[in-house]
Amino acid sequence: MRGKQQKVNAFDAKTKLSELLRETEQGGSFIIYRRGKEVARLVPPGKEDHRVDLKQVLSYFRQIREQIPGRISIRELIEEGRRF
Repeated sequence: MRGKQQKVNAFDAKTKLSELLRETEQGGSFIIYRRGKEVARLVPPGKEDHRVDLKQVLSYFRQIREQIPGRISIRELIEEGRRF
């Protein structure tokens, strides 16, 4: 079961999960099907690089805030949410 992206039905994925995980650790990936439809993918984890540019995020928040007319307080939003 070695290759780039292999198709596996849900029953085989369940019965051979340990083997699929071992191959996934080595770089393999699998598409899991149930009744002929793709329902999941088993792929190795990507290298996570969650570096965020704080200045860019703050800039986006400012742009969103400029689109909201008037001043809204957090307390008003909380109270409005409690009505529903």
